Amino acid sequence: MSLAETLKISGYLKTPLIIEAFKAIRRVDFLPADLVVSSMPELSLKELAELDTALPIGYGQTISQPSVVAFMLELLQPEPGHKILDIGFGSGWTTALLSHIVGQKSGGKVVAVERIEKLRNFGESNFLKYNFKRKDIAEFIFGDASLGMADYSPYDRILASASTDEIPSAWIEQLKPNGRLVASRGFSILQIIKDCKGGIKSIEYPGFVFVPLLKDTG
Repeated sequence: MSLAETLKISGYLKTPLIIEAFKAIRRVDFLPADLVVSSMPELSLKELAELDTALPIGYGQTISQPSVVAFMLELLQPEPGHKILDIGFGSGWTTALLSHIVGQKSGGKVVAVERIEKLRNFGESNFLKYNFKRKDIAEFIFGDASLGMADYSPYDRILASASTDEIPSAWIEQLKPNGRLVASRGFSILQIIKDCKGGIKSIEYPGFVFVPLLKDTG
């Protein structure tokens, strides 16, 4: 059974567009070719990719657990035509999933930001394994997104795959009305919804662990 089917049966995947993305974008294409997990040295790269566990991608970072990615995307509810800020994209898997969803013909765009330069290059090279018809569907940026990316704002959706002590106010400010932000704070995932008048509603889902968001210092 495929990873997408497993996540669907277990209830993590519910939305047709997100399910289609998980079927089309293979997690194995976003793992380091030389990946070996010491506790499971007998497993092939493809077998590791199907596991519902976070896996190392180098530089102290991970590709997130598939059920967690599915949970976050279901909270985010990306749609065709959306502009999305993808913070801490790492392997490029979330960027490819989001790009598939926002659409190759509907003008959607993913602005993907990674603080570790070698991972930024790794993530983009993985993304390019997929022949997206629109070359401008995703933009890969090496930099600090702790204050968002104002030059590309506003955004319909913001996804942050790293943990912060507090959600930066700049992220919320860069959301469009009726926009959504899904991010980790401490050991919780937060879903923040901005209404048409700029009001904010926040829902907390505890029990998650993410690598910390990297920021510039000084």
